[in-house]
Amino acid sequence: MKTLTCIACPIGCTLEVDIHDNYKVTGNQCKKGAEFGRKELKNPTRTITSTVKILGGKYARIPVKTSDEVPKEKIFEVMKALNQISLKSPVQINQVVLKNVAQTGVDIITTRSM
Repeated sequence: MKTLTCIACPIGCTLEVDIHDNYKVTGNQCKKGAEFGRKELKNPTRTITSTVKILGGKYARIPVKTSDEVPKEKIFEVMKALNQISLKSPVQINQVVLKNVAQTGVDIITTRSM
C-alpha cells in the first residue's frame, strides 16, 4: 500500500493505492484522484512551466510550458534544454519554441505574446 497526496485538484486528498490489488485507489473525493493515484505509481508525468530568455521584449524572460505532460524522470533534462533557449521578440502566444523536448514527443510553447 502506497500513500500519496493527490495534486489533481485543490482538495489535496490523501490517497491509499494498493499496488497488489490492481492499483485500487481509496481516499479520493473525486474521479481525478483515482486516475492520479494509479497514474502516479505506474507512469508519473508532469506539465512543466518555466521561463526562457527573450531579446528585445518588454521583459528579459518569457513564460513557457510543455504542450503536454512529460515523464517525471525527464524533468531535469527538459529544464536543461530550456536554459539553452534564447528567443527574439516578437513572439506570439502558443508559439512552439522547441519541438520534441528531450525526445518526449512534447513541444515547448510560449504562454504569452511579447
